[in-house]
Amino acid sequence: MVIEDIFKALADPTRLRIARLLSAMELAVGELAQVLGQSQPRVSRHVGILCDAGLAERRREGSWVFLRQSEASGAVVEAVQRVLAIAEAEEPQFAALCEADRRKLAAIREARETAAEHYFARHASEWDDLRALHSPDIEVERHLAAALADAPLGQVLDIGTGTGRMAELFAPDAERIVALDKNLEMLRVARAKLQHLPTAQIELVQGDFADLPFVSESFDTVLLHQVLHFAPDPAPALAEAARVLRPGGRIAIVDFASHDHEELRTRHQHARLGFADRQMADLLRAASFAAAAPIALEGGELVVKIWIGKRRATSPSPASAPAKETA
Repeated sequence: MVIEDIFKALADPTRLRIARLLSAMELAVGELAQVLGQSQPRVSRHVGILCDAGLAERRREGSWVFLRQSEASGAVVEAVQRVLAIAEAEEPQFAALCEADRRKLAAIREARETAAEHYFARHASEWDDLRALHSPDIEVERHLAAALADAPLGQVLDIGTGTGRMAELFAPDAERIVALDKNLEMLRVARAKLQHLPTAQIELVQGDFADLPFVSESFDTVLLHQVLHFAPDPAPALAEAARVLRPGGRIAIVDFASHDHEELRTRHQHARLGFADRQMADLLRAASFAAAAPIALEGGELVVKIWIGKRRATSPSPASAPAKETA
């Protein structure tokens, strides 16, 4: 980062507006173009200058590119946002532009929520059928929160975030949450649910639970809520969770006890029909976790289990341990 590049990057009214918008929420390049009323190629050029100066960063999700404030330049970005806030308070012309941009942001939020509602409408009957087989979600969430209440959550990774419910639930008590999912459509649903949270507190990332795009020892808590049954082999996913956890960090796995509902393989793409306690204990031990006694919620045909493990100081197997660059 060169201070001269930062001032050059800010020497343009459109880039000032983009910097102010990114303080409110993460936005796709196309969404920025919609708010600014400019062509996408032109907005992309402005975005490139801000990224080169270290004031913003890109992240690709499929064919979409999302922009957010740069975390690597934290103190500088904070200082820039303070200056922009003062300018908005004292410069009527800039304030009018910012207010107009925020009104258009409201339309972006509404469009995201509408798309999420349409997705839910298409899949509601499938999810309702599955929910009917196990304890109410609110009971599961209550027991999970209680199981994690004995220590700070710190930096949280929600693997397979789905609708973003776990990230939303634990955001008030976490320093920061990264919500990861492989499915782009689910990420967009989660983005709609989580867009009210401060951008510094939540980040959404596309990725695979067997190949996490994070450096080792990045998180204090990892959540796998109704995710592990999608893994043909859970061991690599747990090894990756252990790799990105700091020693002493915790993993919380919410999933089904072993069952014989074969229809879940075809209707919901479950690769595994739940887990036995002994099986889960062996998986956690192999991934360098010390496991606590499981919690069982037996309020339906399917028993929901909560398994908590604490990361030991020893690393997982070398084959799973190489550090990765952050996406």
